[in-house]
Amino acid sequence: MAKVVKHTEMRKADGCRWDAVSLGEVMLRFNPGDVPTARMRENIRLSQGGGETNVACGLAYTFGLRAAVLTAPVDDPIGENIRNQLRELGVDTSKIVWWNTKADGGKHSTDQKGTMHNGLNFTYNGRGVLPSDTVYYRANTPPTRLEPGDFDWDRIFGAEGARLFTTGGIFTLIGPRTAELAIEAAAKAAEHGVFVSADLNYRSKVEPNKEKARATNRKLAGYLGMLVGNDSDLDDALGYKTEGSEEAGFESWLESYKKTIRKVAADYPNLSLIGTQWRGAHNADLISWGGVLYDVAKDTWYVAPVRENVPIIDRTGGGDSFASGVLAALLKGKDLETAVNWGAAHGILVQE
Repeated sequence: MAKVVKHTEMRKADGCRWDAVSLGEVMLRFNPGDVPTARMRENIRLSQGGGETNVACGLAYTFGLRAAVLTAPVDDPIGENIRNQLRELGVDTSKIVWWNTKADGGKHSTDQKGTMHNGLNFTYNGRGVLPSDTVYYRANTPPTRLEPGDFDWDRIFGAEGARLFTTGGIFTLIGPRTAELAIEAAAKAAEHGVFVSADLNYRSKVEPNKEKARATNRKLAGYLGMLVGNDSDLDDALGYKTEGSEEAGFESWLESYKKTIRKVAADYPNLSLIGTQWRGAHNADLISWGGVLYDVAKDTWYVAPVRENVPIIDRTGGGDSFASGVLAALLKGKDLETAVNWGAAHGILVQE
């Protein structure tokens, strides 16, 4: 295995086609706003989204960086809608693996009756004491069938060139071989001097078996330069328990989180950065928000100011946007103090 690239060793922009490429799932989201999904009828907003690919969208749209998504839609009007939304955000879709609907017997082929379909989710924002909720339809979607060999990593990371590769814990658990593909990509990234980042992003609706999720994510963690994960993710997806109450304030939470992160850093010496957003949810419409970033080599913490009692409209994507803010700062040569502040600011702004 090649040496994992540190954040201080990122490739220069010259000679690279992309600043970042993100491997993951993209779904079409139906958003009824503050009307529960069972009662939605009209004024429904459609948008594309995915835990991993949201990072690429933030890098391209907000920060003007060259970002590409690596995913697999069905080549039908829904897939075209998703692609068009990505393009509108400035994301490169040229490396997408399309599944045709000709039923021609090829590896990436399906029929026109929806045997394989583009992923859908229905996400209700929540209101007051009613929490947000998401219903997923992803069981027979092309991203769940992705496997090693579906992308030419030597071309993407080498001949064409990328500075950063990102993926995450949702994608690794949605299909029988998606974790193998993510690890294949991370290993190839290291060979070509590409920095690798992943967000644990544990979702029980994706994989209710935590031991399976932990076994998968422990394999991936050894290939990462940067790990994003809050205290519950670290427990659910890696098995590291953070002591203290979930209702604890930021300062109390941070002291407990630091102890957990030092254990993670000791077990995974390949990591150079570990961080997360912090969300103190008062109700579905009001949160407090912060972010932290740990420089492993220097044993130094960078902490963004906590924004108290911020009204929000939609909490979806806050963590993904924290990650893209941090990564954008790194790609633009900023210091880690700037990085955590960009991450925290970007993470809260997408929710307002």
